[in-house]
Amino acid sequence: MGNFAVHATAKRKIWVAGHRGMVGSAILRRLAEVDAELLTVDRRDVDLREQDTVRQWVAWAKPDVIILAAAKVGGILANDSCPADFLFDNLAIETNVIQAAHLAGVERLIFLASSCIYPKFAAQPIKEDALLTGPLEPTNEWYAIAKIAGIKMCQALARQYGRSYISVIPCNLYGQNDNFDLSTSHVLPALIRKFHAAKAAGDAEVVIWGTGTPLREFLHANDLADAVVFLMDHYVVSEPINCGAGFDVSIRELAEMVGRAAEFGGKLIFDRSKPDGAPRKMMDSSRLAALGWRPKTGLEEGIREVYRWYAETESRKAPSLPAAT
Repeated sequence: MGNFAVHATAKRKIWVAGHRGMVGSAILRRLAEVDAELLTVDRRDVDLREQDTVRQWVAWAKPDVIILAAAKVGGILANDSCPADFLFDNLAIETNVIQAAHLAGVERLIFLASSCIYPKFAAQPIKEDALLTGPLEPTNEWYAIAKIAGIKMCQALARQYGRSYISVIPCNLYGQNDNFDLSTSHVLPALIRKFHAAKAAGDAEVVIWGTGTPLREFLHANDLADAVVFLMDHYVVSEPINCGAGFDVSIRELAEMVGRAAEFGGKLIFDRSKPDGAPRKMMDSSRLAALGWRPKTGLEEGIREVYRWYAETESRKAPSLPAAT
């Protein structure tokens, strides 16, 4: 069967699906502190979009817990440009892994959804029961529909078969190993890349999509990872649970924070011809807070840390200059 890495040996076997991504890698780092045997498998060995391959691998690996962090993700441009890809890939990944878990008798599964599952004009802050109460944001509805299907799959298996499969709904995330490709990234990594490039080039301005007025909530991937490990042992009901930072900021404020992290002294130019997305998206995470969990990373602190990581990563990619002769 395919190759997979074992990072520790102990009691429970935990498979992190999507371990190379921002969220999956953060979860692996957090699980390194847990008494468990960690399983990963490379996409070259097991393509999660292929049903038979996934079923065979899960039946062979026999994990006790699956954390489903694998997904095709992207920002407004990517979602709007490739709706069929976002719908198919995410539906295939979710249904294949969740059904394979059920067929193999996996005890616990944690499915990571997204705040875009909620209606565009849901009452703020958004409670979990807002799901399916109104139309979605059109620019990412394909991804949202797939994530809703994953939530409902977990609930259906819980209802019909008593499976202890739960869904965690994070707000906008950021962290190491994020996607910084401007054509497919979310807003925060896109801003980090833009400001870093502008500073390096000595540009006098940075252009930002939209008006700068939409309000968004951001959580460090390390905090989400901590919440996932917490919920793995403290949450068993099938109702989805929000995981957010507890406050939101405007895109303008966010850009200013990234500018400070980059020490960029130029102007911010807002391109109003580009879409804003939902006017506000902040979640009510009181259900998680009532269980005793809180995030630890402040937004400005987290942005500085991720900006430093990105700048150092980019500097390592830069070709070295030939020695002087």
